[in-house]
Amino acid sequence: MPLKDGKVRGLQRTMNKKYVLIALFLLDAVLLIGSVSHRKTQTRRTASEQAIQSRETMQITENSKGDMKKIALTFDDGPHPTYTEQLLDGLKERGVHVTFFVTGEHARLHPDIIKRMQEEGHLIGNHTYSHIQLTSKNREKFKQELIDTNAVIQEITGEEVQYVRPPYGSWDKSFEKELNMFPVLWTIDPLDWCSENVACITEKIVDKAGENDIILMHDYYDTSVTAALKVVDELQEEGYTFVTVEEILFD
Repeated sequence: MPLKDGKVRGLQRTMNKKYVLIALFLLDAVLLIGSVSHRKTQTRRTASEQAIQSRETMQITENSKGDMKKIALTFDDGPHPTYTEQLLDGLKERGVHVTFFVTGEHARLHPDIIKRMQEEGHLIGNHTYSHIQLTSKNREKFKQELIDTNAVIQEITGEEVQYVRPPYGSWDKSFEKELNMFPVLWTIDPLDWCSENVACITEKIVDKAGENDIILMHDYYDTSVTAALKVVDELQEEGYTFVTVEEILFD
């Protein structure tokens, strides 16, 4: 039986709505797939960019380490109740770490300064108890002074002492095995202990300074402390980084 015109038009409208809904559904599906694909692409791109950035950061860090000119300042004979404190103030202001080779008798007198050295990141070594020089006749006395000084330092810091600066450079290699200690000598000696000329001391060091040098100074003299801080300022301007002796000896 043929449909009347009104029914035909109603059926056409119904069919048209279905087609529109199907078309809209298909369009949403296409957009969703495109969005997911876009996010995946963005994720891959972000991960790739992060990897590249990470590699670049690592490369910069490696280059920085490779380009760093290290040098070590070391100080013997202290701590002095006034001059060592002045030196520590100046080093802290400049963000510099050094190595102190202290005598047992002075460390016992000024434990607060030893503790400050440790807290501010400096390395503390042994310089015998009374600044005794090793000879063929006093080996056992010298050895005992090292042991006594280690005990004083360890009592204050709670840390084992590994490094020794033998007065006048006199050393017995067998002590290294007997005491598990390593001697640290020097490559630059400006003889600061016998000069009151700050400019002269500074010039002797700066003129000779090179990468991985170990500079011998003393924190028991006013002029030495003043010169040391001038040395730090001048060598930092030349691109040097000051480190403790272990970073020179074992890096």
